[in-house]
This record gives sequence, C-alpha cells and structure tokens, in this order.
Amino acid sequence: MAGDPTFIGTVQDVSGATVSVELDDQTVTGLSFVNGEVYRIGQVGGFVRIPIGYIDLFGVVSQVGAGAAPGGDDNTHPYGNRWLKVQLVGEGRHRSQFHRGVSQHPSIGDRVHLVTETDLESIFGPGEPQDFVAVGRLASAPSIPALLDINKLVTRHSAVLGATGAGKSTTVAGMLASLSNPARYPSSRILVLDIHGEYSRALTDRASVLRVAPDSREPVQPLHVPFWALTFEEFARVSFGELSDTQAATIGDLVLTLKKESLDHQPRNGVTAETITVDSPVPFNVRQLWFRQHVREHLMVTQKQGGTPEDREPAYAPDAQNKPLLGDAEALVAPVFRSSKTTGPKEQHVVSANEGVGLRRQLAAMQAKLRDPRFAFLFNPGDWMPDPSGSTKKDLDALLAGWLGGPLPITILDLSGVPSVVLNDLVGVVLRVAYDALFWGRNLPEGGRERPLLVVLEEAHAYLGRDNAGGAAAAVRRIAKEGRKYGVGIMIVSQRPSEIDPTILSQCGTLIAMRLSNEIDRSHVAGAASDNLKGLFEMLPVLRTGEAVVVGEAVSLPMRALVDAPPRDRRPDSGDPRVVARTTSGDAPEGPGGWNRERGPEDYRAVVTLWRRQTPRYDQIPIDRALGPSGQVEKKGAPVTRTPVSSTSLASVGYDEASGVLEVEFRTGVIYQYFDVPTQVYASLMSAASQGQYFSQNIKGVYRYARV
Repeated sequence: MAGDPTFIGTVQDVSGATVSVELDDQTVTGLSFVNGEVYRIGQVGGFVRIPIGYIDLFGVVSQVGAGAAPGGDDNTHPYGNRWLKVQLVGEGRHRSQFHRGVSQHPSIGDRVHLVTETDLESIFGPGEPQDFVAVGRLASAPSIPALLDINKLVTRHSAVLGATGAGKSTTVAGMLASLSNPARYPSSRILVLDIHGEYSRALTDRASVLRVAPDSREPVQPLHVPFWALTFEEFARVSFGELSDTQAATIGDLVLTLKKESLDHQPRNGVTAETITVDSPVPFNVRQLWFRQHVREHLMVTQKQGGTPEDREPAYAPDAQNKPLLGDAEALVAPVFRSSKTTGPKEQHVVSANEGVGLRRQLAAMQAKLRDPRFAFLFNPGDWMPDPSGSTKKDLDALLAGWLGGPLPITILDLSGVPSVVLNDLVGVVLRVAYDALFWGRNLPEGGRERPLLVVLEEAHAYLGRDNAGGAAAAVRRIAKEGRKYGVGIMIVSQRPSEIDPTILSQCGTLIAMRLSNEIDRSHVAGAASDNLKGLFEMLPVLRTGEAVVVGEAVSLPMRALVDAPPRDRRPDSGDPRVVARTTSGDAPEGPGGWNRERGPEDYRAVVTLWRRQTPRYDQIPIDRALGPSGQVEKKGAPVTRTPVSSTSLASVGYDEASGVLEVEFRTGVIYQYFDVPTQVYASLMSAASQGQYFSQNIKGVYRYARV
C-alpha cells in the first residue's frame, strides 16, 4: 500500500461526523496522477475515502491548513500545518452502492485516500441512468459529470441561490432544458412562474408561454386567472382589501347566493346547491356582487302611501328625462338615490334603508379594479368570465389543461405585467389552484402521483418573505410540507435567501448555492443544509460565475460543480448590458449596450410605443418604426423569415421588404433587427463576397437597430 498513489494521509482526530486528517509526509499538495487522470489534493470541496474493512467511508473536505488541525496539537511538523478537516457524508461497500449516513466511525491511524473516478462510479453510478441528469462537471475532477437524482430533485424540493450575476438564471435554464428533454422524459411537466419575463427566449421550443395582456404580435397566449377560482379569503383580499368579521360574513353570504344562482343556470359536476360552500370553485358574476352590495350600502327608501312602516320602495334619483337612475351592473354604473329628506308629509320622506355594513370605501376601490385593464386577467378572464346569469364558456378543466397539460413540457406564466399590489396574492392563487387540482386528482392519470409537477419560483424573495402570512408564502409552505406525497415539487430561485421564510427554505432537500458575498445570506444557506458543511459554504464568496456548491438529497455526495451553460441562444434574457461592447470576428455584438459604438439618430417614439404597450419585446416583429409627423403608423412590418448564410460571423439573415426590416442572427446566437434598410442594401449584403465585412462597413452603425 506504500506505493498507492491515492493515499494522502491518516486519521488523527474524530469528533462526530468531523474527522481531522494529517497529510502524509510523502504527499505533495497540488496535482496527483492516478491511472492517467489528474486529481487535486487539499481542495475544499474535494472528496476522500477512508477504508474500514469491507466498508468505505466517504467525506468531503471542508477546511485545509492550520485551522483544520485538532486542538492541542504541538504544530511541529517538517512540512508545516498539513491538515484536512473532513465531513463524513456516507458509506458503501467496495465498488457497491453508496448510502448516505455512516454506521461506524474511523479510528486513529486509518488511512485516507483520494476519491478516484472509479470510486465515484460506486457513488453516482448505481441506479438507472434515466434517474440522473447532468448539470455540469465536478470542479475537483472535471472528467466526472455532476449528476442530480431527478426523483429527489423534483419531489423533495430544491433551491438555486446566488447573488445577481452568479449564473442562477442560466443554471436554471440549463436544468429545465435537461429535465424537459423529450427523448428522455417525454411526459415531463414543469410550471415556471417568471415575474421578469426572462425564460421564454431560453425555452422557446420547449415551453408554452402565457402572459398578462400580451401584444397581438407575440406568439404567446393570454394568461387568465378566474376570480371565482379563488377561495373566499383570497377573493376578498384582492377585491375588497381588509374586512371586519361582520363585513366578511355579509359578503360571504352574497357570494354564496350568487354561486347558487349560477348553479341553477349551469350545473357543475361535483357540486350541488346543498353541498356548495363559499370556497367552492363555482363561477358567479362579480359585477352583480359589486352592484347588489352597492345598493345595500347606499339604498334610500320612501314610505309607500298607506303602507306599513316595513312597506318601502327605493328612492331613485331621476335623470334629465325624469327616468329613474337604476344603474347597470354589467356596465359598472352605480344606481343614484335621492338625498335624505325628513320634512313634509311622511310619504315624501327619504331615509336610509340602513342595510349597509360600512363597505362604501371598499366598494369604490373594487369598482376601480373592475374597470382597470391591468386587472382584466383576473376580473375579466376571457372565456372564463361569467355572464349575468353566472354561466361561462369554459370551466376550470380548460384552465388546468393550459397550465399543466399543454402540448409542450414546460408552461411559463409570465407575470411581468402583473400589478405589484396583487403579485403576492396572484402567485399564491396560481400555486393553490394547481396544487388543489393535483391533490384531489392524485389517483388519476392527470394527478401528481402519476405525473409529478415541478414548480419553479423565479425571484422568490419578492413574495416569500417571512412577514407574508398569506398569499404566496402560505401556498408554498403547504406545498413544501405536503407536496412530496402528492407529486408536486418546488424549485426556489433567489438572490436573497435571507429574505425567504426560513420554514420554506429548510424544506428544500437540495441546495444549489452559487456565489454569495453577503454573510447573512450565507448563514441562511448553511443553516438550511442538512449536512454539517459550514466550511464548504464559507467558499461561496469566491465561486466563479456558473460554479455551485450542491448539497442535499439529489446528490450522493456534496459537491462543487461547474454548471454547463446552455448555448447563447438558449439563455434567459438576463445578461448584463455591456458598457464597452466588443465584437467577435469584427462583426457580431458581444451583448447589449456599448458606449463605444457609433450610433445614428435616435427616435424615442418607438420607446413610448413599447412603454404604452407594456412590453419590451420585438419577437418576429417588427414594431411600427415608420411613424409619420403626427405619430401615426405609416407602414407595418411582417414576420421576418431568416435563411442561413455562409459567413464566419453571420449565421442567418432575413428581410421584410414591406417594412424595411433586416434581421441578422450572429454566430454567437444574438439576434438584432435593423430598421429602414433599403432593398438594394439587403441585396448587396446577400451577394457580397464577404457578407460579414459588408455588414460591418455598410449596415452596422448606419441603421437604427434593436436586439430581439
């Protein structure tokens, strides 16, 4: 064994799962060659093996040097403070299946070895290859893929954490592309809640995109969240705001009445007038709700001539033609009542009916929301909008089919156009609707047990704060605690883990931690990890972009991995603008931005157009660039079809003669559109001996452009 190239030292101290290893005098830190493979010795995050009879203990290096030495050491060594601190994580018989946890501990003097590629095969190799997905390669052994067990990754929940610019979005996009590979997982089901609209470009051929109020030019579907699918508590919070117990009871009774009236006109499977509750997902007319309660709050009455005190009639104010102003529920026009009058004959008195419960302010706010086009996705949900009788064209099965059962494996709910005031509640509603459906249908082929669902929560710190008692946080807590049993898993993506509810973060079985400089954020990540790996997490500030420490149930051993970035045209739209933008091959832009580029005349009318449309997207456009002096559109562009070209810098070129839009795809995967390009210039580009050179000299910097 003296000549074993994997031998590095011996065990000198054991404390629980922590082992102190003294490096052998013959061990040279740095590189070691074993069977032609290169391994690094003394690297934080590296693996070691400790043979004990027929059992091999495996651990990960968490500290190196003098600090790793056990207390009380005399520190007199010919080669200095040559110590490693190792955290034991599992064991396995020689070249057999690896198990987390240890049944025995090493003794003083036990030999410690490098973990070779052959050893790693015993850790990562067992099981069906289809159970694992590669996200990159081990930083300590680049020849070995970093594999995640998707069974544990999906159902046991996960979190991708890292500072802005660390590579989170790119990592998630690469993982989703692997998890949705139709050749390996033809029935994968993933729901992405994207609050910044970054992922549609990265997953264009794998995902159906639903967006609030999409531009008619965009190849996406409108996102609708029917208000009547909300629980009463959710609905009241979104539409009315805070309600007292009396107010909530009054509104709840009216909602239940309207739902029963709806059932009379359009029966629904699974519920009857006897079993319906205020929380049952049954359509009702929300405008009737507003109108009827408005009448209660403002109703003025007169005493009928010769009638009893209870025999009263509404006192409507007259219009110019002396007709009563009855109002119109569907048009959101409130009725107008006469003013109070207590003089003259009793039959002429106008008094309040006293049927209100103090909801005038809330009803005014609700009326404004019902009129606001920003809330149309909720209160005017297309085919799910109830008519005056409460009937709808489509039921919730069509909604769930669009969210969870589309033709593509990924559904992206683009929430970038959602008002911030309702974002928290909306995320909670979407998660609760999806979870409730899969929970109650868990034994059906569409249920989560037969076809698990992965929910990706991008920028989760925006709505999963520890101070959020309801809404999104409540829904995620429920899924985190119960979802495993019913096939619903969550993946939290955040740059501020310290702002996420610790209860939620602690339920994530797998943590993919990228670069984090903030000490508070690092402490929350270390506290949420199940392994005793504080030393491993202390390296988070110095991780490279795209590098991650992965711990938890989806990996056999905690590992430091270099994540494989997807191709440039498959990355999220979250790259940093370049202040100094360089080019590749002299032609292709490196990225958006650039103070060092020559620019033509600027026209901010197009900026205002996109601002008003509430979309930054130019996909397959183009937007109306040719505006007349009055700002009116003079010509419109058609979708641009590109054809491949033979160039070292240009991949494909398309041209729309009607609008003068030239669309160029560079070899880097970046796509730009150039506006008002004459047909002759396009023809010269296509016939040029060097298309890249012609483009650089005659188009770039000459015509206005936009990045697609």
